[in-house]
Amino acid sequence: MRILRKVIVTIFIIVCFVLQCSVFDSLSFAGIIPNLMIILTASFGFMRGEKEGLIIGFFCGLLSDVFFGSFLGFYALILMYIGYLNGKFSRIFYPEDIKLPMALIVVSDLSYGIVCYVLMFLLRGRFHFWYYFTRVILPEALYTIVVTLFLYPVILKVNEKLEAIERRSAQKFV
Repeated sequence: MRILRKVIVTIFIIVCFVLQCSVFDSLSFAGIIPNLMIILTASFGFMRGEKEGLIIGFFCGLLSDVFFGSFLGFYALILMYIGYLNGKFSRIFYPEDIKLPMALIVVSDLSYGIVCYVLMFLLRGRFHFWYYFTRVILPEALYTIVVTLFLYPVILKVNEKLEAIERRSAQKFV
């Protein structure tokens, strides 16, 4: 059943990436699109733990690096850290409570934007942080949280179904 989980997570990563690059690109507001890769990485991180968050973050980031990155591994590294740190909250995760996932996704998206600003702009001598924060980071976080309201329940239901299948499969062998 681990193969089923890997296949479904791979499909999730590909579908979210395609949606982010095509559908949400045409639904952009002032050039801002939601970051579905962060939603996916953070969600699986706090649902499944540090290891799975780290792995999913790596593959989401690697896909972003291959298609959009200037450096191979930049987004992969950032999303790996986001997935790992969200995995630290798996011990206090309750599926019926949406406040923790929403807060973690907002903090993850804000952190992602700030780290990207520091490493891509600030080190090049562009010191317009407040402008970048109000025009890019904050609108992206708000748009991401709105999309999270619709995408997170889907991720949660799929994860619950997979866990139920894994529990049934484990009981057959006991």
